[in-house]
Amino acid sequence: MRKVLLGSYAVAHGVRVARVEVIAAYPITPQTSIVEKLAEFCSGKTMDSKFLKVESEHSAMAACIGASTTGARTFTATSSQGLALMHELLHWASGARLPIVMANANRALAAPWSIGADHTDSLSQRDTGWLQFYCESCQEVLDTTIQAFVIAEQIRLPVMINLDGFILTHVSEPVEIPDIEAVDSYLPPFETEYKLDIENPMTFSSGMVGPTADLYINYRYKMQQSMERAEKVVEDADARFRGTFGRGYGIAGEYYTDDADVIVVSAGTIFGTTRGAIDEFRKKGLRIGSLKIRMFRPFPHEVVRKVLGRAEKIAVIDRNVSIGHGGIFAEEIKAALYPMEARPEVFGYIAGLGGKDVTPEDITEIVEHTLTHDKAAEDSKWIGLLE
Repeated sequence: MRKVLLGSYAVAHGVRVARVEVIAAYPITPQTSIVEKLAEFCSGKTMDSKFLKVESEHSAMAACIGASTTGARTFTATSSQGLALMHELLHWASGARLPIVMANANRALAAPWSIGADHTDSLSQRDTGWLQFYCESCQEVLDTTIQAFVIAEQIRLPVMINLDGFILTHVSEPVEIPDIEAVDSYLPPFETEYKLDIENPMTFSSGMVGPTADLYINYRYKMQQSMERAEKVVEDADARFRGTFGRGYGIAGEYYTDDADVIVVSAGTIFGTTRGAIDEFRKKGLRIGSLKIRMFRPFPHEVVRKVLGRAEKIAVIDRNVSIGHGGIFAEEIKAALYPMEARPEVFGYIAGLGGKDVTPEDITEIVEHTLTHDKAAEDSKWIGLLE
């Protein structure tokens, strides 16, 4: 079935056809429309799910942790300050190896107060043990939501789906909604041997103190092993999805990268704007390409080295900033390229903070700056500062 949907509604339909059993949520702009649509589905019996209205985002994640521990397929959604409030329990969910799926409507963190798109909220959670995906379109949002449950339940780690607030959550696009029966063949019911069950008592997340304290490192090592295995799981899940529904995204997206002298790297909706600007450069005979980082955790080191290693220069556009350091994607890409003997020069650019538009003119400025400079500055260049 093909419908014109908001990005937030695309998430909700993905949750519906995934047959999620427990949804816990607290409203926050611009995420609220996701859970409003899910509440509508539940009240109208369009989906058979328990909808929990809680008093905070912290409680929403706590409820998902409890439900997932009983073996239920669970989902929540949040944004910005709400995601920050969940921080403590994000660590708990991953440490407990619970396959919770969450949509985050990317929004700038206060202060000053802002409701515009910004990736700093999700990237502040990059070390919590959650897989992270960044989506470009409403269709990709729906499809990634379905894939996320397959991935999470296979490697037993939670997954965060990120979509730009307002730029994607509140934009309408044509979306193909798969039949729920077809999704059933791709995503079977969640079954786990280890769950809270009064007929088979177990202890969960027990204290690592005293004689058992030395075991803690083993738990973290197993999480790291699962993250390292996740890339193959993501690729397989995406390939199976493409085989079933005719669409796939990979762990990264490429545009004119094979012969590019300069490759522009971005995530989320900026990638679409970048493609348009690159078309104009190509008309002028300039070999410019673009790479979209779809999967940020685990970081796709091999793809980054393979694709970016072919270029002379890399321009990384970060819709985020690590204050005191710079753009987060740029720094991770530099680290990924470090083992290469002949490394391309990486130019970092910070743009689009707080929902500020990243325009084709901005992309043009970024590319021209990269082309005309031999050496990248140690600090990221900020695009769009007011005089």
